[in-house]
Amino acid sequence: MNILKIAAFSDGDNGGNPAGVVIEDKLPTGEVMQAVAADVGFSETVFAAAKDGGWIVRYYSPESEVPFCGHATIALGAALAQQNGDGVFPLSLSASEISVEGHRDADLFLAALQSPTTSSAMADKVLVDDALKLFGYKLEDLDARIKPAIINAGATHLVLALSDRQLLSAMDYDLNTGRDLMNNNGLVTISLIYAESEQMFHARNPFASGGVFEDPATGAAAAALAGYLRDIDWPHNGVINVIQGEDMGMKSLLRAEIPPTAGSSIRVSGTARVM
Repeated sequence: MNILKIAAFSDGDNGGNPAGVVIEDKLPTGEVMQAVAADVGFSETVFAAAKDGGWIVRYYSPESEVPFCGHATIALGAALAQQNGDGVFPLSLSASEISVEGHRDADLFLAALQSPTTSSAMADKVLVDDALKLFGYKLEDLDARIKPAIINAGATHLVLALSDRQLLSAMDYDLNTGRDLMNNNGLVTISLIYAESEQMFHARNPFASGGVFEDPATGAAAAALAGYLRDIDWPHNGVINVIQGEDMGMKSLLRAEIPPTAGSSIRVSGTARVM
């Protein structure tokens, strides 16, 4: 089995979130995919097999299957472009149909995905209180303009907007407690964000549900955040940029384009580098 290692949403030749990419004639069994993802050890490994002019795709973290992973999709777009030339590739996920495009740019790749549809709902007070306790934050540490919410663009996240960049930098939590909180509430990650401006966000994404302390780039969460900002009429002017991974020393750059139609797909793009 050939396993490519590609860092998605990189800052040029640096940073980004590493993903394993496996392209086979036929998808392995779930047990094999889970074992491979655990052995690779990245936050996600994506598996793809060609079928009917498109690709069947599944995503696995070291501990569980994930319904949708943005950075692994970007990595897959780069791998498919490397294998087949520049193009747009239809993808069939476990619960949705999306696409990714990939284009070679010298030693790098430019890739963009079209997310699953988006949705959002205000978060339950008990869940918010538990999440604040997990990270040692207080209610007054939150940005009142962006209320805590359950957000989704193919995967479910709790978003907490912080009022100070230093609060984001200081993020820490117990992995086992975080795993229980996320799994008990059906969360893939908790998305912690800080709004530097109306179009520039800093983010950190604890991913304890997959056995990963933190993701340096989370395209699914960026798409879900973009959909949520659209739902609350945030003045995004059609696009947001997200900087993630800085506090890990793995700076990642994500761009999310936001069409006006409620619930519609978000285009998330970035650079990918082969490791």
